[in-house]
Parts: sequence; C-alpha cells; structure tokens
Amino acid sequence: MGKLHSASEASLALSEPYLERLFENVEDYADKIVIRNADISNNLALIDRFGVIAVNSGLEVDLYGNVNSTHVGGTHIRNGIGGSGDFNQNALVSITALSSTASDGEIPRIVPMLPHTDRTEHDVSVVITEQGVSDLRGLAPRERASELIENCAHLSYRSALWSYLDRSKSEGGHIPHELEKAFAPLERKEL
Repeated sequence: MGKLHSASEASLALSEPYLERLFENVEDYADKIVIRNADISNNLALIDRFGVIAVNSGLEVDLYGNVNSTHVGGTHIRNGIGGSGDFNQNALVSITALSSTASDGEIPRIVPMLPHTDRTEHDVSVVITEQGVSDLRGLAPRERASELIENCAHLSYRSALWSYLDRSKSEGGHIPHELEKAFAPLERKEL
C-alpha cells in the first residue's frame, strides 16, 4: 500500500508468492530493505533511540496481553523467539500481530491463559488480528481482557471468552483466572 518506506532486518522470512514478488522487483526494494547483522538490528540502544515501532508475530495471546510466540500447546516448539524480546522491551510501540484463529477456525488464538509465555503483558503495547486492534497501553488487566475480547478475538469464540472472564472475576484477584478451566477448550459458536 506504499505506507512502509524502509525496513532494517536481520533476516527475511517470506511466503513463496512474496518471495517471488521480491525477486521480480528487487530493484524497487533495493533501497528500501537493509539486511544487517543481528548485533546491529537488535541493538537495544538503537531500537530505543530511533523510536522503533516493532511488529512481532505470536502463536497466541491471553486475555491479559501475555504472548506465546514459540510453543504449541505449551510443550512443542514451533519456532525460535528471535529478537522479539529486544524489540518488545525497547520499542516506542510494540505490536503483536496474529490471526484470531488457526486450523480453519478450529483453534482460537486469543485464549484465557497461556501454557507458555514468551512476552509478558508489560512488554506488549498493541495486539492486532484480522478482527481489529487492541491498544493495551495504560489499561488495567480487566480492561485489557475486555479490549482483547471485543476487538481481537474471533466472533466464534467471544461468547466463551466473555463467560470465562465473568466466571473468573468471581474468583477475585488483580488478574482473575478460573484455574480449573483456564486451559479447557473454548466452545466455538457457529456463526
């Protein structure tokens, strides 16, 4: 869309169609993409000094904004953590982008609680899915949960997430959870 003017990367991981597009138009991208050593591209002082807006991926996000970017089901590693910690902790704005579901809608990616956490809610500013955007900056945990359900969770799972949140509030606490049900599969509502 012409919005991004340049990118500094340690590596590029592109899907086949976009890799072909890059190679077909390499001259157009040559002055826009710089591939640097990780000790430069992930340098904490540079990330902070340049006011970087960091966009990282995630496998799932819990109701309070914690991110799992590496382990499926909490036990099976899917990918490495890369430089997300460097960027999430030092960027002006740290964004986690992911789809709201996986496996053709059968698996929600906004979940009550994570079985594995790579980035805590303290390092995540914004979450984006195809459903919308949740700006979590300055919000209390319960406000974060409402924001994520309303704006980022898939419509098929919102009802189950609202029910979980309502039940967990009766348990009390700053970050309420219904621990007996936190990892139970969410009921999917057909649309």
